[in-house]
Amino acid sequence: MSTYKNILILDDHLVVRKGVKLFLNDRFSSYVVYECETFASSLDLLNRISFDLIFLDININGIENVKMMKEIKAIQPNIKILIFSSHEESQYGLRYVENGADGFLNKFCSEEKMEVALHQMFDKGYYYSDVVKDKMSNKTKSKTSSNPLDLLSNREFEVAKLLVNGEGNLEISNKLDLKMSTVSTYKNRIFEKLNVNSVISLADVFKENE
Repeated sequence: MSTYKNILILDDHLVVRKGVKLFLNDRFSSYVVYECETFASSLDLLNRISFDLIFLDININGIENVKMMKEIKAIQPNIKILIFSSHEESQYGLRYVENGADGFLNKFCSEEKMEVALHQMFDKGYYYSDVVKDKMSNKTKSKTSSNPLDLLSNREFEVAKLLVNGEGNLEISNKLDLKMSTVSTYKNRIFEKLNVNSVISLADVFKENE
């Protein structure tokens, strides 16, 4: 049986793809690395080639990540999904693991941490950092979450975070490739779920619960 593993990097930033590919080729001679810039091109590859693992960026062309993970798993149920993102692990890690990811790795991690993550993905079938494991433990201790931010869907959380960071509807629309009306709908849902009526109040909720 072949010991080679097929790895797919799905990221819309060329520098990120090339950097990860260079690292993998340097550290793991048994990995065959492919790369894609768009979700559509990755689906084409997934339908033609069997992959062991995919590096998946959270935001690709405005498509919600949970939807991408479901489509990827529908084509290849045994593929391992490693979310590779610049977003904060403490805020996003557990969210995506609970929605189908097998691990979460921050793009600013050290080479050593990336190597550990890859070994664990293949040896254990998952990679949970100490941050994610702590989040899991804390959630298990409580039958119901006391964190109101958990009421938000992943996309709502992303929109809320951008609002708190000072982004306007137009900027969020461009950044997430969403219609302005869709951003407004998300904003209304966020305010309703968290019982706030302004971005300032929303920021206070984040400060208290992050």
